[in-house]
Amino acid sequence: MNKQKKTRFSTPYPFARKLTLKYILSLFAFTVSLVILVFLCAFLLSRITWQREDLLYRLLSALKGLLPILLPLFIAAGWIGISLYFLHRPGLYLDELIEAATRLSQPDDDPIVLSEGIKSAENQLNLVRMQVLNSMRAAKEAEQRKNDLIVYLAHDLKTPLTSVIGYLTLLRDEPQLSPELRARYTHIALDKAERLEDLINEFFDITRFNLSHLELERCPTDLSRMLEQMASEFEPFFAEKSLRCALSLPPRLVCDCDPDKMARVFENLLRNACHYSLEGSEISVSGFLNDEALTLIFCNPSKTIPAEKLARIFDQFFRLDASRGTQTGGSGLGLAIAREIVEAHGGLLRAESADNTVSFILTLPAAAVS
Repeated sequence: MNKQKKTRFSTPYPFARKLTLKYILSLFAFTVSLVILVFLCAFLLSRITWQREDLLYRLLSALKGLLPILLPLFIAAGWIGISLYFLHRPGLYLDELIEAATRLSQPDDDPIVLSEGIKSAENQLNLVRMQVLNSMRAAKEAEQRKNDLIVYLAHDLKTPLTSVIGYLTLLRDEPQLSPELRARYTHIALDKAERLEDLINEFFDITRFNLSHLELERCPTDLSRMLEQMASEFEPFFAEKSLRCALSLPPRLVCDCDPDKMARVFENLLRNACHYSLEGSEISVSGFLNDEALTLIFCNPSKTIPAEKLARIFDQFFRLDASRGTQTGGSGLGLAIAREIVEAHGGLLRAESADNTVSFILTLPAAAVS
């Protein structure tokens, strides 16, 4: 209770106390001003020589006799008028605030404007309005990107599935096919089926990324050894584009992390480098450890990414290449998932691009390194 009271009365906008103070000061100023005015008039009138026959003199004399009654009446009337004003004023403020709060449910681009007495509330409401507008725009853009992704993936699912069915139908209906042709059709059908599996996995990625909470199962892991194994596993993908992968890592780089999820980070970064590297170039992975952090750098030759796209490269469903071919690129979730995993480990993943080179710099705090 004491803590709640303290929080309540320490509000940075003590509007009620300010209004009460203004009310008391207004009553005091009115009363003092009226009394001073009466004495000032009496003093000025006393400086004038009057004749008893003057009508004005008789009227003033009568008023002087009624002054003990009239002065309290004037004061009371003034107090009532001031009280009505200060009672009505908060009501007007409340109406303004209610109308402004109603606008927050469906905010528009026009700013909220309130009376001078509640400018502090105006600033806060406009801040909330901007936050709501930004959230609505972000939600709308995310929903649109997700809908577009579903359309693209649905189209991409149909293409390899049609190929698989077509080649399997040929194998069934043409029993006299030569072994070479049969092997070729089988290879194509298998390749399309694997692509189909990748696309289905992307659907699961979307679900996991949006609905699941990331939980880590940490254990000491040699990242140098993990990257060596993954680079070896990626050799067939590198060979398709005549790429090479050069590792420059310490003999041991042990980190307390979730090995499965960290492997997912490396897989996404290597796959991204494979997709966007210039044909015949070299992908380099280097790493070092200092007193503050463990750093890994994934670097590949590629077209320089414009600053506006580089700022969005970790956004959900964002892809550098607007084309949605079935052979290259993924769902646009890989880098977003990689950053989420790295940040869950207390690290940072950022991107740089210049001189036809793209680099992803992954840092983990020294506390995670054993």
